[in-house]
Amino acid sequence: MRAIVMTGVGGPEVLVPSEAPRPTAGAGELVVRAEAVPVLYPETVIRAGGFPTPAEPPFVFGFQAAGTVTETGAGVEPGWVGRRVVVDTNGFGAYAEYVVAPAAHATPIPDGVETTVAAAAMMSGSVAAALIDTAAPTEDETVLIEAAATGVGAYSTQYAVRRGARVIATAGGPAKAAQARKLGAAEVIDHNDPAWTDHLRDVLAATTLDVVFDAIGGPATPALLDLMTPVRGRMLGYGFLSGGPAPITAIDLVTRGLTLIGCAGPAWLGKVAGHRAQVLDEVAAGTLEPLLDQVLPLDQAARAHELIDQRATFGTIVLRPNHT
Repeated sequence: MRAIVMTGVGGPEVLVPSEAPRPTAGAGELVVRAEAVPVLYPETVIRAGGFPTPAEPPFVFGFQAAGTVTETGAGVEPGWVGRRVVVDTNGFGAYAEYVVAPAAHATPIPDGVETTVAAAAMMSGSVAAALIDTAAPTEDETVLIEAAATGVGAYSTQYAVRRGARVIATAGGPAKAAQARKLGAAEVIDHNDPAWTDHLRDVLAATTLDVVFDAIGGPATPALLDLMTPVRGRMLGYGFLSGGPAPITAIDLVTRGLTLIGCAGPAWLGKVAGHRAQVLDEVAAGTLEPLLDQVLPLDQAARAHELIDQRATFGTIVLRPNHT
């Protein structure tokens, strides 16, 4: 079968189209004939060496795929065969024509939702749903959503607006600012401006931030603490678009009466997984807008990573295997 192999850590060029053995289902697993493979931001970080690789290169890359179940292993209900699903792998193996994954990591795709759309929405949407569930913003609160035009931020914006919260968003450049407004943000600040936190202070005026969804991290984040609501203010850290986490200490939080929630680790990932079906059901119902940037052939995985590295996307890029 055709697959994309990560040959080492580095730029997009380390993702090489190759031939690989077609997987078979072991105990508790199923095999999916992949029709849509989402290219996810964390994958670009792993490829570049920002996080440890899930296996020693070379290996077939990728976290997630959507398609039709063709085979089940021991202990798996045979009724899965023929069903459309989105699956999470054990960290690799998704950029391929056929993908093996634990059956427990399979989410059925509702009727009426295209496979490509399901692939585009599920990862970012389920992270956003978990963030909103954890923060529980209310209609009288003001929230800051960073990188709100695409990915997790875009879905978080939709959910927060639905709850009635006032959303202040950040986005990179005029086009992405326009998208954040389209999704419901009341005000948008360009986080490419080094002084963006000063502009945020002006936008807030006499109000404060009750919730901060921090996708950027890095040295700008501590400046947000003085703009947050004492005692009630909570910051959820889930991304490092700046290249590293926010340098915030316990004393920074204690003296302001603030809460910092780290959104990472096995327990957090379990919570995210609990929202997978919800997201696809909301897409099916038309209450959540899926964001699909474009569909590229599987062999163009490196190009997809280039576009994400350049911050040139307005939704998820999906790779399509060319089954023959």
